[in-house]
Amino acid sequence: QVQLVESGGGLVQAGGSLRLSCAASGSLFSADAMGWYRQAPGKQREFVANIIRPITNYDDSVRGRFTISRDYAKNTMYLQMNSLKPEDTAVYYCKVRNRGVDSWGQGTQVTVSS
Repeated sequence: QVQLVESGGGLVQAGGSLRLSCAASGSLFSADAMGWYRQAPGKQREFVANIIRPITNYDDSVRGRFTISRDYAKNTMYLQMNSLKPEDTAVYYCKVRNRGVDSWGQGTQVTVSS
């Protein structure tokens, strides 16, 4: 199982930007899929974006504002978040699927103030 550590969360004003990072303990090159999810207080965890090579997918709520990417040399996945809105406030989690097994990070808090 891959160990994942997210970072980059914080407090930002509406309209601002943040870049989340997800560092993996092993290579991401062979991953079946990798992605970002988020969970707001009192809500279920929801899909944000993923990469299933060579395709990237986004939830409608973030398409055009968020960009998912990965750096295989650094075994790191990123989520660039622009034009942030208060409704983007949540704990953000990264997930990697290797040979059908999912690994999750511990999450990083993103808070967007209005």
